[in-house]
Amino acid sequence: MWIDTHCHLDAAEFDADRDAVRHTARAAGVTHCVIPAVHAVHWPQVAQLAERHGDAYALGIHPLYVPQAQEADLLALDHALNERRDDPRLVAVGEIGLDFFVPELCTPHMRERQWLFYTAQLTLAQKHGLPVILHVRRSADLLLKGLRQCRISSGIAHAFNGSAQQALAFVDMGFALGFGGTLTYERSLQLRRLACELPLSALVLETDAPDIPPQWLYQTAEQRAQGAAQGRNSPAELPRIAQVLADLRGIPLSDLAQASSANACRVLPKLAPRPL
Repeated sequence: MWIDTHCHLDAAEFDADRDAVRHTARAAGVTHCVIPAVHAVHWPQVAQLAERHGDAYALGIHPLYVPQAQEADLLALDHALNERRDDPRLVAVGEIGLDFFVPELCTPHMRERQWLFYTAQLTLAQKHGLPVILHVRRSADLLLKGLRQCRISSGIAHAFNGSAQQALAFVDMGFALGFGGTLTYERSLQLRRLACELPLSALVLETDAPDIPPQWLYQTAEQRAQGAAQGRNSPAELPRIAQVLADLRGIPLSDLAQASSANACRVLPKLAPRPL
């Protein structure tokens, strides 16, 4: 059994063949996907997709969507979490966090606004007793600061690419770290080393589909300039990504499947037991 702990199945890239994509992933052994929302307008769709495909979902406001979000959306999130509190498929608040990679989000005003939305959503997660799924991009230390101020029982640091010290700080707070397509690139030396050195109990697997394509789907800038389309990532790629990690750690693929799924269920407790 594989659990893709981060898959944006609601993305426009899947509009033409969304059900077929999910069917292919299930045939590859991906029994569950966690579909995190990125904006208030996405909340109904991710819930509907989770219901249709026997998956799970999270509700939140992604830092990339903070510029167009309204503070009223935080009140709407509180209402939605309360309204859906008995839905077993609602497993977390997410995708939330901080992004200091995109230049437009790094102005003093936008850094402050991101912090407001991040801490407010942490407070809502605490209020509703839910874990969080964190967007971590050049922001690990401040995310950890927020978690120290508003303790959350558990969660996932999605697409983690920080230092070993930062990784262990998240782990000490009950979080697992999400690893996906970036791990498949031979030049990802630091990330690969971290994925091998961390305890197996700290790792969960994800695709971030349709984004972060693994190495075998990636098109170079030159290829794209010649008309090649960037490869679309999908949850069906998860077992092959997992094989890369299993080979790096020198463990059987079946052991990784069992451990990563158990880890996902531990940090997102409503995943287990799950309705189909």
